Amino acid sequence: MASVQLDNVRKVYANGHVGVHGASFDVQDGELLVLVGPSGCGKTTTLRMVAGLESVTSGTLSIGGRVVNDVKPADRDIAMVFQSYALYPHMSVAENLAFGLKLRGLPAEDIRRRVAEAATMLGLDEMLERQPRALSGGQRQRVALGRALVRQPKVFLLDEPLSNLDAKLRLSMRVEIARLHRRLGATMIYVTHDQIEAMTLGQRIVVFDKGAIQQIDTPMNLYTKPANLFVAGFLGSPAMNFFRGVLRRDGGRLLVDAHGAALDAGPDGGALSAQVGREIVAGIRPEDLKPGADGASARLQALLEVVEPVGNEVFLNLQYGGSALVARAPLRELPEPGSSLTLAYDPAALHFFDASTTQRLAA
Repeated sequence: MASVQLDNVRKVYANGHVGVHGASFDVQDGELLVLVGPSGCGKTTTLRMVAGLESVTSGTLSIGGRVVNDVKPADRDIAMVFQSYALYPHMSVAENLAFGLKLRGLPAEDIRRRVAEAATMLGLDEMLERQPRALSGGQRQRVALGRALVRQPKVFLLDEPLSNLDAKLRLSMRVEIARLHRRLGATMIYVTHDQIEAMTLGQRIVVFDKGAIQQIDTPMNLYTKPANLFVAGFLGSPAMNFFRGVLRRDGGRLLVDAHGAALDAGPDGGALSAQVGREIVAGIRPEDLKPGADGASARLQALLEVVEPVGNEVFLNLQYGGSALVARAPLRELPEPGSSLTLAYDPAALHFFDASTTQRLAA
């Protein structure tokens, strides 16, 4: 396997559109790194530059310490799994797995051995003689993974490989890919727009928006310390609640005045006090809002609008001072929609952002 380095890599198209603004990050040997962001954010373009399917406008792209800006895709020793399975419909599973190896002129015995190993690893032994039309979506995706696996490349590139599967299959295939990565110790770059996939698969995550990297960190650091409003709102389901207002003092407390509602931001003092009199954005995760008046130092009174049961918990959709917010609560007897509900929270759970720059503020 090998490491991958991007140093200020840019992609500018002929019409002047900038697809990627100076991406810089390292993928360590054996790491599973996830590129995540909404459609059109530059994540797939970045992956395609690593693969050699898109040219690099400027910057340096290296694989295993070798600069590959002008190296053909076939000579980069990478394997790519696409969003579409891209299987040959007239070939059996075994023939699909072996096709790329035959093109490279590998001895027949090596091809048979690699195909057998990949089939066993992915549970395809009983399907080697079937054609793709006789397979389920999950089985076809495993064949696509196997076709990359038999190559034994330095780097695996996966471009939204699960997006065509239903929810149950996506879950099982996420587990499959995580197991495969642990077993192989392979270097993998995985692209997805699904933040749950990113959080559950990535050892580190690169968050993209509008062609620019917003933050690079571990899943839990991204969740607990988002660098800006975009990252805070993108990661998490349901999304973080935001309150935009002016920070002011009230005795020994700090309050955020948001649309006529006062949000207790904790005791006066510390770095946040320097923002008094300025407009800021306060954010809180749905799980940090607790129905009831117990167990926290701050409370707010909100109007319950919609209750969404989702199995072992419920999502409460509320209105507070003109702002919509969502609370996550355990399954239990709850007030009817239209009633008032007290929510308790710890001000230490709040996240603060500069209203103009959108960057995180020290609490």
